[in-house]
Formats: sequence, C-alpha cells, structure tokens
Amino acid sequence: MKPLLLALVCCVLGASAQADEVQVAVAANFATPLKALAIDFERDTGHTLRLSAGASGKLYAQIKSGAPFDVFLSADEETPLRLEKEGDGVAGTRYTYAIGQLVLWSAQSGFVDTQGAVLKNGNFKHLALAAPNLAPYGAAAIQTLTQLGLLAALTPRFVQGESIGQTYSFVASGNAELGFVALSQVFENGKISQGSGWLVPATLHSPLRQDAVLLARARDKPAARALLDFLKGSKARILIRSFGYEIP
Repeated sequence: MKPLLLALVCCVLGASAQADEVQVAVAANFATPLKALAIDFERDTGHTLRLSAGASGKLYAQIKSGAPFDVFLSADEETPLRLEKEGDGVAGTRYTYAIGQLVLWSAQSGFVDTQGAVLKNGNFKHLALAAPNLAPYGAAAIQTLTQLGLLAALTPRFVQGESIGQTYSFVASGNAELGFVALSQVFENGKISQGSGWLVPATLHSPLRQDAVLLARARDKPAARALLDFLKGSKARILIRSFGYEIP
C-alpha cells in the first residue's frame, strides 16, 4: 500500500475508533434546536447524539434513578446546580447555554393580541401551560399570571401539560385556544411563524436561564465534553439565536 494511501486509511480508522455516542437529556423546549445542532456536531466530530426530551423535573428524576445520560440540557439553572451539589453533575462544567423566552400563543391568527389583553378579556375556555412543578416554563407562566393579578380567576381554565412539548401540542391541536409556550416552538425567520402570540415581558417572571452540565457517569467521556464545547462555539450560538433564544 502506498504511504499516502496508508496514512489516509489510518486517519479514517483512527477517527472511527474515537467516534462515540452521547446520550443527552434535553428540556423539551430545546429539543428541536438540538436536533438542528446535531447535524453540524455529528459532521464536525464524528460523534452521534441520542436525545431524550422531556420536562426538566422529570429528566432530573430519571437521572437520579440511574438513567444512562451523559449530558443534561435543562430549561432552568437550579436543576443542574442541584445535580452538581448532589454529586450527579461534574463541578466546573455547568454553564448557561441559552436564555429562553415565554410567549402566550394561539394557533388561531389574530386570537392573541400583542399586549396579551386576551387574558383579561377571557374570551376562551382553556389555557394551556406546562406543569409548574416539572417545567420551568410552566413556573414562569404561573409567575406571569400572578404578576398580572389573574391567577385565581384563570386557574379553573388550566390545561396542564407534563412538558412544554405537550403544552404546545394542546394549543396546536386546538384542544386549548391559547397557552404559554416557549418562543422557540413557534419562532421562524425572526418572527412568530404561525397563529398569533404575545411575547411575555421578562419583567413578569424569573429569567429562563437554561443551564447545561456534564453528568458524573460521563466524567471521562471526551465525546460528552465535546458537545458542551460545541454549544459554546460561534456556529452553535448563531443557530440557537435563530430559534428565538438569547445568549448570555
């Protein structure tokens, strides 16, 4: 075999030998962006991503029960910090990969005005939101309604999803006329791509800082660390912003 060809074969075999699979527990609001990011990550590194999406609280419970995840991309900053304190997250690896935005959204055009006045007008039967004890976006929705003085009046109309993904499905299907979802779920080309929505002012709820952390089982797994590094890069940051997130 010629020297140059032999060198190329060795490089290919070496890259294949180092390629690995990364098991990622990802908050439901970031599942679609991560799928888009996976294309570049897998092409650039040779590693493969395996995603499990759900409510941050439910994913936390799965991690505590021994689920084989390598990286956790939460919808909040408290849960990764808790895992770190409990020894299930690797100290020094936690950081904010995105800041989410809450939106009151309806699949019907013109149903939600740009000031959210529909909440006070009450011309609806069902208001969807994610379970606040499991999903940070659900907790943010409760905080918003509390700040607006509408929580008690609207609680009887709640339809709660286990995650923000299920909440979006309630609204998209028409089972709820409107609901609080993540902007990333309805954002495309710099605007809400369908239906109608009100971008909830950040002053009405706690910041939706979304933190990532390397999990203890993957402490010595280069592929898992490579994902965390990739999410900090300029290519990933541009794509994350395109889904309506802010970057710290």
